[in-house]
Amino acid sequence: MLKKVRRSANLVRNMGLRYVAFRVKFALQTKAGLLKKKFPTAPPEKSFLSLEEWRKNAKPFFFESRESLTIPKVRHADLEERYRDYKAGKLLFFNGGKLDIGTDYDWVKNPDSGFCYDRNAHWTDIQDYSATAGDIKFVWEKSRFSFLGDLIRYDYHFGQDCAADVFREIESWIDANPINCGPNYKCSQEISLRTLNWIFALYYYRNSPLLTEALFRKIMHVVYWSIHHVYHNIHFSRISVRNNHAITETLTLYLAGLLFPEFPEMVKWKADGKHWFEQEIAYQVYEDGTFLQFSMNYHRVLVQLLTWALRLAGANGESFAPVVRERAEKSLHFLYACMNDADGWLPNYGANDGALFFRLSSADYRDYRPQLETLARALGFTLEGCEKAEEDAKWYGISGNFRKMARQQGLFSFPNGGYYLIREADTLTFLRCGNHKDRPGQADNLHLDIWHKGKNILLDGGSYKYNTDDTTLRYFMGTASHNTVQLGDADQMQKGGRFIWYYWTQTAGMPTLKEEADRYVFSGAIHAFRHLGAGIIHRRHLVKKKGEAVWEIEDVIENAPAGVPVRQLWHTPPGSSLEIIPEKDGVVVEKMPCDVSDYYGQKSPAEMTVISGNGAVKTILRGL
Repeated sequence: MLKKVRRSANLVRNMGLRYVAFRVKFALQTKAGLLKKKFPTAPPEKSFLSLEEWRKNAKPFFFESRESLTIPKVRHADLEERYRDYKAGKLLFFNGGKLDIGTDYDWVKNPDSGFCYDRNAHWTDIQDYSATAGDIKFVWEKSRFSFLGDLIRYDYHFGQDCAADVFREIESWIDANPINCGPNYKCSQEISLRTLNWIFALYYYRNSPLLTEALFRKIMHVVYWSIHHVYHNIHFSRISVRNNHAITETLTLYLAGLLFPEFPEMVKWKADGKHWFEQEIAYQVYEDGTFLQFSMNYHRVLVQLLTWALRLAGANGESFAPVVRERAEKSLHFLYACMNDADGWLPNYGANDGALFFRLSSADYRDYRPQLETLARALGFTLEGCEKAEEDAKWYGISGNFRKMARQQGLFSFPNGGYYLIREADTLTFLRCGNHKDRPGQADNLHLDIWHKGKNILLDGGSYKYNTDDTTLRYFMGTASHNTVQLGDADQMQKGGRFIWYYWTQTAGMPTLKEEADRYVFSGAIHAFRHLGAGIIHRRHLVKKKGEAVWEIEDVIENAPAGVPVRQLWHTPPGSSLEIIPEKDGVVVEKMPCDVSDYYGQKSPAEMTVISGNGAVKTILRGL
């Protein structure tokens, strides 16, 4: 009982009274049925705009229509394959693996578990996480309509009109998902993404004869009530979630009002959305350009949203508070510093659910160059090594001459987020040592990632799934899948329910990264394992020899519980070119198979080396 009280007190201290009060209020409103009145299931049609009026007076977008585009046409083999797969009922899920969902896909069926949700149940009665239903993200994936990017790109590059496919999918979704009912109205971010992807398709097929007045009104009806839903549930994401969801939703409010001002309520929704978006950017993107979710993938989500924001506001003669552009530039500098030049990949650090909302090139999902280059061009410059990744930028209507940001080597410190990098010609050394004023997603502080000659030779385990068995979930979200230290088999923090951790790790003094005559030296420490005892500190000291693929790492645990071993963890790919050498006798070295997840929902084999000792462990890593 005492442990529960302590955890509850820790949760309140971490998340704040505002969060707790909101969660209690939201639960009471749901139980009392008040939210069902707020979000009607058979709302009246809202029609303030005809198709003819919209075609004549549509607000500026990235492009006017399909006919106005001048992007160089390239018959990408992978794009042709994706289109063939689509016609055969196979769809790319989470930008990783394909699933055969058939040509008559049921929009409320989970293709991973086979579970079918009740499409007529109010969204407040839908459980988004249950063992029976499985991971609801599998249901949401197609309903985001990101796959329209493939159809539209195929239409453009191959000259084959896909309007019938696109409008059939949209109308099928509308007919199968009553407003405010079923799993696809459960999450306001999913509603927002669907709306933005539909708008992109409407502009592309603006002049298509298959876009009829009746279909346009049908789509606008759902768009209106979708934005109504997002607006009236916005504080769930702004208070309860406070991450990329809030940024997506507030931006969608602004953009919907910007592009469709004919709907009277949207004037207020737009103004509020813009104000809230600016607040979220100022809060969520730290002053050094790092992001409160401590996730490379979710930071790229932010990059795409910032591109939408800056491009469409500018095209319509509007602008945001200076902090938006400032944090966009800082974000770009941070992510570019973390990028592996050989393939555009970044460390698989933090939560990674396969999100790439607007897929507008043929690059691999893990390749960040298209999205970083697009935001760079929206800001007026280009990134050295990313110049050829330009198709995305052209879809956003970005053209002109750009000043070049040259690649720099050396040391990079981002103290607000707690990231430290050593860049050399053949190596990239990435460390995290940071505080958590916002909710951590994974127990991964003092994680080390190493890249040598363009290959990730010391890697992060990734995420796999957010809803799976407890053992697998604990491995991927916990310390065991990261290149840091465990005490026994304990995580750095204590796992709670869903996305909750207790006893957040915090830095113990300011980390340092410095250059000496023949080496680079990092020193950092965190307060950790507080659920095991008071005053436990993990100190990590790293020495990187200049110009050599050699790293010396020493981990020391102060005030460790008696008899509990320090376990230093190293995760390497199959056939790794990394040599792992304990520096002193008396330690236990174990090698065992493990899993890593480069793409959401998929696992691949790797190897974990565990070096166990008492109090301290020192190891040499050598790239071969």
